[in-house]
Amino acid sequence: MSYVNRMNPGVNLTALRGHNAALVLDLLRAAGEAGISRLELAERTGLTPQAVSKITARLRAEGFAAEAGRRASTGGKPRTVLRLVPGAGHAVGLHLDRDELTAVLVDLTGSVVAERRAPLAFGAGAEAVVEAAAGEVEELLGAGRGVSGAVPGTVSGLVSGVGVALPGPLDHAEGVLRRVTGFPEWDGFALRDALGARLGLPVVVDKDTNAAALGLALAGDADSFAYLHLGTGLGAGLVLDGALYRGARTGAGEFGHQVLQLDGPRCGCGDRGCVEALCLAAVARGDVEEAARVLGTAAGNLVALLDVDRVLLGGRTVFAEGDVFVRGVGAVVSDRVGRGGGECGGARVSVGLAPGGERGVAEGAAQLVLAPVFGRADVGGVG
Repeated sequence: MSYVNRMNPGVNLTALRGHNAALVLDLLRAAGEAGISRLELAERTGLTPQAVSKITARLRAEGFAAEAGRRASTGGKPRTVLRLVPGAGHAVGLHLDRDELTAVLVDLTGSVVAERRAPLAFGAGAEAVVEAAAGEVEELLGAGRGVSGAVPGTVSGLVSGVGVALPGPLDHAEGVLRRVTGFPEWDGFALRDALGARLGLPVVVDKDTNAAALGLALAGDADSFAYLHLGTGLGAGLVLDGALYRGARTGAGEFGHQVLQLDGPRCGCGDRGCVEALCLAAVARGDVEEAARVLGTAAGNLVALLDVDRVLLGGRTVFAEGDVFVRGVGAVVSDRVGRGGGECGGARVSVGLAPGGERGVAEGAAQLVLAPVFGRADVGGVG
């Protein structure tokens, strides 16, 4: 029997504590190693000192909080400062690309404590992909046991779930895949339930672009931005007014399938002249500058439509030629915004590489599990 199947099947940390405890946990996480006092927690949450004392006492008893020293007070005895215990809980982030799998184990701060990569044949079918993904997660958790504070066999170190990010379209709420571009046979497959049953852990499923955008939003990158991911396909993650936008049917962000050329090359989605098809064709023939120009044209459309503050670029194809894509996309977007006049107010929209590199999607996938623990379900995740 595998290590994962011997584990407790996970703990619903969101259900374990209520809204007020999540607020306290989020402030503890934001405070870092320096910590925060109970009085400051009460002031920032609006809770009474008595309520904060009860919550922090429970968090300490469960191993989620610990003393971080004492701080001089303006009157009376020094205040005890508390901090989050990063290794008190963990989450797995899993990025299933069309030809590669990346898995990370993160602690409560989002720091990666173990990582695995492996080839993946997405076209091999659901059963084979689920088995491959489950095997890598099991190996990842086995490696995590050797890391200080990671996945101990106690209640304070349980893995709370697995976040899975992969190409869309899909139904985030139900964890069901739709007609993934190039792989229509996946339509209707309940990946969340299948992988959850195989691992014995709670599973959350979302698009790769949404997962990456979620991680960036939680890091406070910008209030409104578009994350454009060009790898084996092309998609977008949208953060509007600080919240991840999935759309009415969780299908927002199918950016790669806007038509730019009516009589263009056939795309895997069935249309012609999609920006994804045009970009990938340019990359295939070695014309990265043209790919950047095409991507910039589509990005300009998005900026004009949504008036976002920033465009962040990611995906293996972008990272392989980062300077070319930033320069090319930035030039087109800048020209488009500059010509917008009063519509865009002449504001500058920055274009840059998404921090985190190729691991950013997997790390964002882990945040699908962790965000609600800290009361950030308004940003993304579940709960």
